Amino acid sequence: MSDIQDKLRARAKELLESGEVKSFIGWEAGRFENQTTPLIITDAKDTDRIIYNEYCANTVAKYVRDVKPNGKVALCVRGCDSRAVNRMIADLDFVREDVYLIGLPCSGMKDRKTGELFKKCTECRHNNPVVFDEMIGEPAPQMEPAEGRFDVVKKLEDEPRDERDAYFDRIFRKCIRCYACRDVCPCCTCRKCFVDQHRVGWQGKQNNLAENRFYQLTRVMHIADRCIECGECERVCPMNLPLMEFNRKAIMDMNDLFGEFEAGLTDNEPKSALITYELGDVEEFM
Repeated sequence: MSDIQDKLRARAKELLESGEVKSFIGWEAGRFENQTTPLIITDAKDTDRIIYNEYCANTVAKYVRDVKPNGKVALCVRGCDSRAVNRMIADLDFVREDVYLIGLPCSGMKDRKTGELFKKCTECRHNNPVVFDEMIGEPAPQMEPAEGRFDVVKKLEDEPRDERDAYFDRIFRKCIRCYACRDVCPCCTCRKCFVDQHRVGWQGKQNNLAENRFYQLTRVMHIADRCIECGECERVCPMNLPLMEFNRKAIMDMNDLFGEFEAGLTDNEPKSALITYELGDVEEFM
């Protein structure tokens, strides 16, 4: 990836020096050799900080919201980043003209602790960008996602009710309500999150089973028809909660009800399935 990194630095410098963009979003080195962190720069002199390697784990599209008011943004996009951009445009977070998208090939990113591909990368269905203004490097070979996208969900559904209840109670009890899953998610873009509002008798601040369950399930339903399956929520969770199981349950049910759909493949995709209806929709729940 060193050749791509050199070209990326050179192109970022050109864009910033020309004034075509006012800021650049990518990655820079962390404290350790196998660690990276998101990077936002506004000065062409800082482009030598840009890196691109197999440890660039963060999906960075959400940072556009932090710098967009200051002018056009150059953004590095792989498959997950580009789908996040499309989703955020569809959600009216910004318009396509606000961003200059630099496409990058991706063959999966590694966990610096284990040296193995992140789980989210083994499940990826679109590892090359689905939208970009220019591409640096040749597209990576299409990764074959792990078999059985919904296998875990179906297995859980087949368990007896009491065993399912016990399984989910164990998960919700472990949640520490740090909101890392919300903060990293490119679909969690409400101006004020429901958990930050003070509504007596609706959403409490306690860390207990009932409140944790309410938070997690409400979060899932808020993004159910917009989730791009980037897996960032699960990656950043300090308690290692299997959060994608909840997301995939919602996606599987929507596919069954409304036909298969993947969010974020275009920036003008139809309105979300959960806020539209047709007269022929299934009404078994009524």
